[in-house]
Amino acid sequence: MKTPPISIEALMVIDAIAYRGSYAAAAEQLTKVPSALSYIVQKLEEQLSVTLFQRQGRRAVLTPAGKHLLLEGRKVLQAVSLLSEQTQTIANGWEPKIRIACDTIVDIKPIYTGIETFLAEHQNIEIDVQEEVMNGTWEALIDDRVDLVIGAPAPVPNQKGIRAVSMGQLNNVLVVSSAHALAEHFNQQHKRQPMAVHELGSYRNVIVHDSAQHEIPWSINVVAASQHCYVSSVAHKIAAIVAGIGFGNLPNYLAAPYIESGQLMVIELVEQAAAQDIFMAWKITNKGKGLDKLKAILLAEKASISG
Repeated sequence: MKTPPISIEALMVIDAIAYRGSYAAAAEQLTKVPSALSYIVQKLEEQLSVTLFQRQGRRAVLTPAGKHLLLEGRKVLQAVSLLSEQTQTIANGWEPKIRIACDTIVDIKPIYTGIETFLAEHQNIEIDVQEEVMNGTWEALIDDRVDLVIGAPAPVPNQKGIRAVSMGQLNNVLVVSSAHALAEHFNQQHKRQPMAVHELGSYRNVIVHDSAQHEIPWSINVVAASQHCYVSSVAHKIAAIVAGIGFGNLPNYLAAPYIESGQLMVIELVEQAAAQDIFMAWKITNKGKGLDKLKAILLAEKASISG
């Protein structure tokens, strides 16, 4: 393979000259003699058949071609620097990237607070966060698409080499738009007294799709006899319920502002839905120091994450 004319050394020289404004100042920065820098630039210009610098008094100023080379070259230098840091990081037991799947039902704000705390100390580690729903959260971990899941629902998969830690429970509340026919029925027929689940059968139930691709998808708190409206996330579910499309269960912490504002009404049932257990989980074979540190930070936030 033919050796490319643009070397890392040449990019560093061009960057230094452009930053310091002269060959002499750049040579001092790079601990080289000015003639060595002149040789590197001249050789590169000959190989590329371009002029990279032009003289303006005592200053060396980039030509348009030189500006383009420097702009793109700095990206290469940053990538090389990052590669070096990541290589050293891995050698010391710290992974270069941590992939996280958060179930759409958990409060994401304390999770990002924890991530910010982690990144303040470990700036070279890349974080990749994605959203999943119910079994899709577990599937992402089982398929090694993520390293850590947050807010995954019970039950924990068996015999999958997974370590799971309880994050507590989410208490759900059944809500509907205050302008919906179900709200009127609840007010007039029941005088706000608990109603039976089967009475919901004539109304539409808003449900979040399970994001599982291969495992059998499932949903919780579904009213079997009712019509269904499926959405992709809890945020969409809230919007659909507020719009009057149907009723649905929401975590207390998410429903509370809408209930307080009068947009949503709580529908009390004789058979109340049980609290939902949620977990943080990872593969036991993953022994990266970064994951261990991030887990510790996020577990300290678990009360906030579960609302």
